[in-house]
Amino acid sequence: MANRHLSRSVVLQTLFEWDFRQLPADAAKDALARNAHEFAPAAGDLPFMEELLQGALSRQYDLDLIIGKAAPEWPVDRIAPVDRNVLRLGLFELLFADRGKVPAKVAINEAIELAKSFGGEHSGRFVNGVLGAVYKELGEPGKDEVSKKKKDVPYEQMPVQRLGGAVVYARQGSDLYLALVHDIFGHWTLSKGKIGDAPEIAGESTEEGTVREIKEELGLDIKIKEKLGENEYVASDPATGKKRKHVTYFLAEAPFTECKLEQKGGLDDARWFRLKDALDLNFYEDMFPIIEKAVQKLTAQPKTLTKKTT
Repeated sequence: MANRHLSRSVVLQTLFEWDFRQLPADAAKDALARNAHEFAPAAGDLPFMEELLQGALSRQYDLDLIIGKAAPEWPVDRIAPVDRNVLRLGLFELLFADRGKVPAKVAINEAIELAKSFGGEHSGRFVNGVLGAVYKELGEPGKDEVSKKKKDVPYEQMPVQRLGGAVVYARQGSDLYLALVHDIFGHWTLSKGKIGDAPEIAGESTEEGTVREIKEELGLDIKIKEKLGENEYVASDPATGKKRKHVTYFLAEAPFTECKLEQKGGLDDARWFRLKDALDLNFYEDMFPIIEKAVQKLTAQPKTLTKKTT
């Protein structure tokens, strides 16, 4: 596996050269062969290097778009060239590699080590922050794998983190609208946030926290009408370990005013949709039952959502 780390180092050097010299893709492949011969003659892993290089180059536009969304205060062309290409390489492995061969955490850790080796003093921390944000938006793949180094905590003993979210609707004339948020992976979903996460709001109710979170994330003043449902899943925090995230969803009404999306990683848009148009959007599958129940209550007519293919 040490050879794989060396191979990634050679690919990073090639990406840096391609970026700095503005080489065409064919020239980048030639540069890889030269760099592999010079820096890793005994690695014997040229197909792996070629796959990484070709993947990062062919998906550069998408990778740069994700970097921009995950680090909005850092335009891609202002990021240091080494850090920029470490992120491209790390994101390609995180998003598109076979997770059976390259688990998500391995992709992140390898990128962090490359940043520390070839970047500046703060490069490792910067790369960790960007890739960590994307990892969370992916739903933390691999979070349920049992660690070989840490004792697995029984489900009932895991700490519980409360979250609140809502299907937010508004009436405008004879039309019904839903307020939805869009993530950097192309899905529309519901606004939600942590309940009682800070000491000053530790005693707030789930309803109060949901009202506060949606005000912060969308700039909308909502009035909760009724509870729609709950779900719970296990997430892994590198600092604190596994926890149960318990989400309560509500049906909530708001005035039909402009959505003002809070600037934070993971989300890139928020807007109102006519109810009939919202049903054709690309939702995550686990959102279907909640949205479907809200639609039924708002229209008093059963409606079935069909997953949009992309």
